[in-house]
Amino acid sequence: MAEQQNPRTTEPNMSDPTAYSRTMADIAARSQRIVAEWLDRQREIDVAIDPLYIGSAYMEMMAKMMSNPSMLIDAQLGFWQDYVTLWQHSTRRMMGLETAPVVPPDPRDKRFQHEEWKENEIFDFIRQSYLLSARFVQDVVRRVDGLDPKTAQKVDFYARQFVDAMSPSNFALTNPQVLRKTVETRGENLLRGLSNLLRDLEAGRGQLHIRMTDAEAFSVGGNIAVTPGKVIFRNELMELIQYTPATQTVRKTPLVIFPPWINK
Repeated sequence: MAEQQNPRTTEPNMSDPTAYSRTMADIAARSQRIVAEWLDRQREIDVAIDPLYIGSAYMEMMAKMMSNPSMLIDAQLGFWQDYVTLWQHSTRRMMGLETAPVVPPDPRDKRFQHEEWKENEIFDFIRQSYLLSARFVQDVVRRVDGLDPKTAQKVDFYARQFVDAMSPSNFALTNPQVLRKTVETRGENLLRGLSNLLRDLEAGRGQLHIRMTDAEAFSVGGNIAVTPGKVIFRNELMELIQYTPATQTVRKTPLVIFPPWINK
């Protein structure tokens, strides 16, 4: 299949001022339209403020934590000592001295595999500072006593989500790979990323709808198999498809297949 060019997702060319201006104008126009569509959706949808009761779970955790101030003080002292050690480590590195890292690189952590996370003193400090803070938050949450198992699991889960979201690898100004690519492409990579983000927001009418593949690359009966069946339930999250039996007899208990939910 020949590759088709979509004029709305064409990569910007920073070396051409005219093309750059057109790209920025297109981004501005699409952004305004997406915001307007998102605001319209908010008027149509009646959504609970905290349907998972995350806020109440954290309020309960804070109450339990404040009832045991010695645990919090002990954790803060340990965190402060680790941070002082990190400052000493970074100072020695700035002076050209060899020193062991406070938080050694984890070869399994793909976020910090780029060599500059270890070789560059500034990014090494950012990496270790983040990992110390992440460890402190997770340790404090797990050391809180008196929570029922379900609440403790919920608090721990969302604490990990928050900590992972705050990773310096997720932000352009603290990611050495992104900064290097930005310099090499004179900012074209950032415009491409913004253009892709706008495309995904347009697909979701203001909500992030991450495109996993080219939606125009498939045709029913061509490169997609056709199986008789029907959608028997649908909501904003999923569709339940019931396929027509291809045999005379079927098992009494139906088989339910759940495809991967990651990024869906």
